[in-house]
Amino acid sequence: MELIQVAKRLLSEAMGLTVGESLLVVSDTTREEIAQVLCQAGVSLGAEIMEMTLLPRSRSGEEPPSAVAAAMAAADVVVCPTQYSLTHTQARKFASERGSRVATMPGITLEMFEQGPVTADFGQVAALSLRVAEVLTQAKQIRIEQAGAVFQLDVTGRNGIASTGVYKQRGESGNLPSGEAYIAPVEGRAFGELIVDGSMGGLGLLTSPLHLTVRDGLLVQAEGERAAEWLQILGDSPAARNVAELGIGTNPQARLTGVILEDEKAYGTIHVAFGSNATFGGTVEAGIHLDGVIRQPTLYVDDQRVMENGVLLL
Repeated sequence: MELIQVAKRLLSEAMGLTVGESLLVVSDTTREEIAQVLCQAGVSLGAEIMEMTLLPRSRSGEEPPSAVAAAMAAADVVVCPTQYSLTHTQARKFASERGSRVATMPGITLEMFEQGPVTADFGQVAALSLRVAEVLTQAKQIRIEQAGAVFQLDVTGRNGIASTGVYKQRGESGNLPSGEAYIAPVEGRAFGELIVDGSMGGLGLLTSPLHLTVRDGLLVQAEGERAAEWLQILGDSPAARNVAELGIGTNPQARLTGVILEDEKAYGTIHVAFGSNATFGGTVEAGIHLDGVIRQPTLYVDDQRVMENGVLLL
């Protein structure tokens, strides 16, 4: 399928873009071909098109300029093909509160447009994501077991969120392509050890795992071949070291490619993030949000096994 047809499908079927609506494409000079094809698709669908180009951010979660934030809040539909993620920014949160439908595409590649997660059945991915999010909402305690490591999180009172990849209602937002359910753990109540063996935000695919230790909700130690490199990217503030998210991949067509946008959606994986979570139910604003993807874990929700070696048992 030609790129323009793929872009039209995304804008119409995933974002519900209609004639006369305003579409804002936020790019950062790193993905101009994708930004241009999204603009062309918007024109062909009869939308009013705006494109704003910002300088590449230095990390995921860094705020865009105020003019971009204002434009995001004023548009009906916003798509963000960028290098780093705008998902966990106040700009995205404010735009959603104002009713904008926002799709963030950090790390999107032309290959993803032509195959991989974009080829999945939108309806099936959305249904599974909603089901997993419901399980997370009802949960109090979650335990992750993988490669001999045990990690526990308290999610009491927090709501699971489904990133369905379909954002047709006012204020809906998430990644595109998508397919995950995630939740913000209660701050200060995560502890144990994690073996991150898939990929890591800021590093890409891992050739050897990172061994992470958490106490009282904060990362206290990282060991492994690229641990020092990753810690330098993450930073050493308590906010940056906060256990921010637990997510579960629900897209059977997503692969581990080294691009977190796709990696964290892969069925059979979970991810744990560090840094900001104030935009989805937590209380921490760190200016950074980095996800670590774990292959084939076993997951318990309130002592009930809901995933075994990467297979969901719902």
